[in-house]
Amino acid sequence: MALRLPPRAWGPGARRPNRVWFRSQYNGFTTVVRVSVRFVAGRLVVFGLIAVELIVAVAATWVYVAAAGRVVGAGTLPRDSTLVVLGSLVSDGEPGDYVRGRLDTALDLYRDGHVARIINSGNGSADAGDEPAVMRAYLEARGVPAAVIVDDPVGFDTADTCRGLRDRFEVRRPVLITQDFHLDRAIALCRRLGVDDPTGVVAECACSWPTVFRNHLRETFLARPRALLTAISG
Repeated sequence: MALRLPPRAWGPGARRPNRVWFRSQYNGFTTVVRVSVRFVAGRLVVFGLIAVELIVAVAATWVYVAAAGRVVGAGTLPRDSTLVVLGSLVSDGEPGDYVRGRLDTALDLYRDGHVARIINSGNGSADAGDEPAVMRAYLEARGVPAAVIVDDPVGFDTADTCRGLRDRFEVRRPVLITQDFHLDRAIALCRRLGVDDPTGVVAECACSWPTVFRNHLRETFLARPRALLTAISG
């Protein structure tokens, strides 16, 4: 099959064709089909939307199945739990709303006697404000002993945190601490990357609803499909 444009002069002010010609030849017969450019573009848009919806649906299903039954309540945790607080934005040495909510949840669990170790996993670069150092300072200022806290400065994203738990910390049954929109994906990804029996506790957040809405959209259309690709590629 060959694509042909109709013969036409393309001088100044000439009107461009809104149709394309497809010529095919079979058993000596030649067929010419004229198709609207808008028709082709419309079909491409439809197929693209279907592909996006399919990827989003597959990613959401994978996350749901992999995390099912692994989000637990604080009262069900064993006394020697290892908490993993997932890092997020910090500014001027202070945790942002999301990471503050995660740290406060970790504090509550520590004060209730459920915690043997707290791993603060985040971006330890100076450009990012050294998230684990800020998280450590926040916990220590509220009574958590320094010996209980472990810094993971190379948790640049959720997958890096999971790989660190598997390769460097060798944690069994880590308890991931993050907000609800993120927690299922974190559990699913850690399971796929070989972390031993991860569970999670939902952290609250004193965040504005536009911020929460934006993060839910990002989680659905970007973060979960990306996590699925990471899970497939390993």
